[in-house]
Amino acid sequence: MRVLITGAGGFAGSHLADYLASLPDAPEVWGCDRSRVRRTTGLQDNLLAVDLLDPAATRALIRDLRPDRIFHLAGQAFVGDSWADPWATLETNLRAQVNVCEAALAEKLAPRILVLGSMEAYGRVEAAELPVRETQPFRPDSPYGVSKAGQDLLGLQYFLSRGLPVVRVRPFNHIGPRQSPKFVAPAFASQIAAIEAGRQPPVLKVGNLSARRDFTDVRDMVRAYVLALERGEPGEVYNIGAGRSRSIRELLDILLGFSACAITIEIDPARLRPSDVPDIVCDASRFRARTGWTPQIPFEQSLRDLLEFERSKLTPTGDAGRGTNAGHG
Repeated sequence: MRVLITGAGGFAGSHLADYLASLPDAPEVWGCDRSRVRRTTGLQDNLLAVDLLDPAATRALIRDLRPDRIFHLAGQAFVGDSWADPWATLETNLRAQVNVCEAALAEKLAPRILVLGSMEAYGRVEAAELPVRETQPFRPDSPYGVSKAGQDLLGLQYFLSRGLPVVRVRPFNHIGPRQSPKFVAPAFASQIAAIEAGRQPPVLKVGNLSARRDFTDVRDMVRAYVLALERGEPGEVYNIGAGRSRSIRELLDILLGFSACAITIEIDPARLRPSDVPDIVCDASRFRARTGWTPQIPFEQSLRDLLEFERSKLTPTGDAGRGTNAGHG
């Protein structure tokens, strides 16, 4: 079996490639990204530089590889960037998916395709509507959320009108090593690592600490993606998440507990979003019933591994930082 991962050089894509390579009956895995910067050993030399916004380049990719499975993970993934340039997010996320689906149809192929929606498509969710089920109406409150709602509905449309075996998932927040510091957990972890290494004053800048999110380790999440494509029903949609929310304050406190440095917390207005849902919790019961998936990696372990990853990117100038609390949380 031949697998294609779009966005394979990114956060989830690189972890997915590693996971697939670790399987006893590992498939032949290929990846594409806009550049050949590889963050994974799972692809070896099978990472191609392809611009999925180019229909001809996308068709050539599908024609040459003729994949049996496509994990379509490519896209602009940061809510904040969508506020700065709404159209770039909409174009990137929608056009790339259209090109992938159209290429498969043009080549008369019917690969199983995993389409990534997002919890951000649900947008404004009231407390009485928690936990969020797949029947929850879309009320996206950011351009990114609109783009993910569009991808979700496009996936359904290609299944209904063109017969492509598309499985849609709506992942909730996922964290772990290799995530961009644009996101909250690595933003905190990278600052802590820089403070420990003497590269930043002992002041950690934060945004809204009261918001609550449903966090899953990225390594559990990509395992869910594989199960979704193999056991999910084409045309169906599945929420994926842990099923409990944690405050950003709790996340920060756990990370700070791994460091012996005395760190001051400072609110940075630039890190506050124009819109921020107070709480969101995933109901993944449909997905669990279909696949048997449950998260396996504890929240504290995810944060510990993330901080160790950020530390590994720096060369400390002294011996400050890890101290007696480094292994606890």
